[in-house]
Amino acid sequence: MYRFFCRSLNIFGDKFILDDKQKLHHLKDVLRLRPKDRVVIFDERGSEYNCIIEKISDKVELHILSKQVFAKKQGFEITLACAIPKKPKFDEIVDKLTQLGVDKIIPLLTKRVIVKWDKQKQISKLKRWQKLALSAAEQAQRSYLPILESPKDIKEVLAESQGFDLKLIPTLTGSRKTIKEILSHTKPKNILILIGPEGDFTAEEVRLAIKADCIPITLGETVLRVDTAAVAVVSFIKLYAHN
Repeated sequence: MYRFFCRSLNIFGDKFILDDKQKLHHLKDVLRLRPKDRVVIFDERGSEYNCIIEKISDKVELHILSKQVFAKKQGFEITLACAIPKKPKFDEIVDKLTQLGVDKIIPLLTKRVIVKWDKQKQISKLKRWQKLALSAAEQAQRSYLPILESPKDIKEVLAESQGFDLKLIPTLTGSRKTIKEILSHTKPKNILILIGPEGDFTAEEVRLAIKADCIPITLGETVLRVDTAAVAVVSFIKLYAHN
């Protein structure tokens, strides 16, 4: 059944009003849905609604048949702060991390990040990433949307990291552990992961991260690109956390 995101403020009694122009076009002209067809609507609160289309005009009116509230299945939350790579690779990072169930994504600014954006550019990028996350969530049949934050400096992320019970920083040098051995004796509920830029974090950034209780880890023998490292570390965590 087709799924669409709609904010809870668009609920009026037992009806949903879908008035987003892009979704309206997709529903009418691409999927060619008609009155009496059924769809699933999910909102920002993790609720899903089985609905039947009642009317299609300049908006879509849907009658709510039933509602379900879903708890997060994985039992832990993942926040991933990822260095912004060159080219539009962060678009793909947002897409893949949304599909993998990451709860919060933070574009990370470090000393070796080459990308520099002014405030207006940051706002424009954030809006784009939010749209990409929404599309990925609909495709992956995910009930929750990830939180997407504006770009933050690594020092700011570390300063705000006290609430995490596991903090990981993949790096290429120094003494490091594997994710498997860390998760073999701990069951974290709130995980922070820092992904560095091409060329890795600086020694000073790693030192600051360790001082903030981040654990240096290795992702294997090969050097991974930023987008690959982000996907790999989340995949490892989801695998080993359930074993």
